[in-house]
Amino acid sequence: MSNAAVTKGSLDIVAAPSGAGKTSLVKALIASLPGLVVSLSTTTRPRRPGEVDGVDYHFVDMATFEAQVEAGQFLEHARVFDNYYGTSKASVQAQRDQGLDVILEIDWQGARVVREKVPECRSIYILPPSRQVLEQRLRNRGQDDEQQIARRMQDAVSEMVHFDEFDYIVVNDDFDQAVEELRSIFLSRRLESVAQSQRHRDLIRQLIS
Repeated sequence: MSNAAVTKGSLDIVAAPSGAGKTSLVKALIASLPGLVVSLSTTTRPRRPGEVDGVDYHFVDMATFEAQVEAGQFLEHARVFDNYYGTSKASVQAQRDQGLDVILEIDWQGARVVREKVPECRSIYILPPSRQVLEQRLRNRGQDDEQQIARRMQDAVSEMVHFDEFDYIVVNDDFDQAVEELRSIFLSRRLESVAQSQRHRDLIRQLIS
């Protein structure tokens, strides 16, 4: 087998309405596919029980977040449910330079910003199989009261109308099937001619010289 050259990793966006199962799907995808990582977001929201700073998010106060925005440190940032989230420009670049495929778990607004800055990125939107299922998943999480659930459902509808801005759509009805569909998207990208010709540069040189 030839010594493969380090190929710059891809940048991929995965977005979904709250409760669609995005985080669980991405975790399962990463467990099944080496070389894939999730960019760790910076947020001003309080830590939930069990969350660890530097593992789940970089948790900062509002003043720190605003200073990072002013310094231009974010690839994108947005306000979601009264809190702010941002993607570190330097962190994403470092991971891609190592040959890792990086996933951004962001909303449709952040996706729009990233697509403008990184045209070669690819975007995937996760849809629930129905509004009823989405609402039930929100209730099953046990994190929100009735008022918050109603707000999330209202926001979900306004978010889902932007589904057609994304390159791929995955419906999370059967979890295993949804993971497999996500996996196929990432595998197909890795098999593209440009990526393969860089990854197997030495082999190709030997075969055609």
